[in-house]
Amino acid sequence: MTHSVSDTRPQVGIAPTGYRLPSATRLGPVRLQVADLGRSLPFYVNLLGLGVLEQTGNGVTLGVPSDGKPLVRLVEYPGANPVPHHGRLGLYHFAILLPDRAHLGRFIRHAAAHGVRMGSADHLVSEAVYLNDPDGLGIEVYADRPRESWAVERGQIVMATEPLDIRSLVEAAGDTLWTGAPSGTTIGHVHLHVGDLGKAAAFYHDGLGFDKVVWTYPGALFLSAGGYHHHLGANTWAARSAPAGPDDARLLEWTIILPDANEVASAARNLEQKGYAVTRNATSWSAPDPWGTSVRVTAEAAM
Repeated sequence: MTHSVSDTRPQVGIAPTGYRLPSATRLGPVRLQVADLGRSLPFYVNLLGLGVLEQTGNGVTLGVPSDGKPLVRLVEYPGANPVPHHGRLGLYHFAILLPDRAHLGRFIRHAAAHGVRMGSADHLVSEAVYLNDPDGLGIEVYADRPRESWAVERGQIVMATEPLDIRSLVEAAGDTLWTGAPSGTTIGHVHLHVGDLGKAAAFYHDGLGFDKVVWTYPGALFLSAGGYHHHLGANTWAARSAPAGPDDARLLEWTIILPDANEVASAARNLEQKGYAVTRNATSWSAPDPWGTSVRVTAEAAM
């Protein structure tokens, strides 16, 4: 199914000329390779507040137990190399979206009490903190501002990197303590180091069907479906051009969830028509981007 650019969605961004991802697109779990599950689990459970949904062999699936939906899958690769300080092509960070700024304030207070060092930013559309897991994999924890407050200039959603008002967030938290990721927590977006923004646009915009929503931010491109500020960020900021290798801590795969099987099939067909390889199974398909980062596309019913 090809979606017209004249539909009722906000007139934001640049739609692809062919297949366009539907407004109901959302992100599913990220699958990460880590060196030591015994080291990683306390971070993801005790600090980030995710619960163990399933553990088998060398892997564990984490999410919010009351929701039952997977958010992060960890796969142990003993002795995996940590992420270098300046990064490699592949994961820059994945982003955990909390339901509101009060929960973000509670998380900030909780992390600070545990001595965790974090970066922070006000992106105008969202408020965010940044940290790294024990293998150096980047994580953003954020809350969106109301969509009606997002500014648009010349078709682009206005985003910036400004100082975060942490005091205001902590005040919004009130006296309630952080007791773990709340119901409604999701994977909000994934941000990747890539080698070339033009090639990234060819794969993710022309091939996969994301809209471009910000394309003049220095060294970066932001893409989304349904007028969101971004489901995917791509940047050329990595100091090292080599892709992450099989022995590295890395993002193995990230997931896009579409409303139904027809949309899943349409997205695969469009990507193949653009010359990219797609691997299918019964309910989903996957494809590597030009730098080897795998994206899986599946239907809502399969989750």
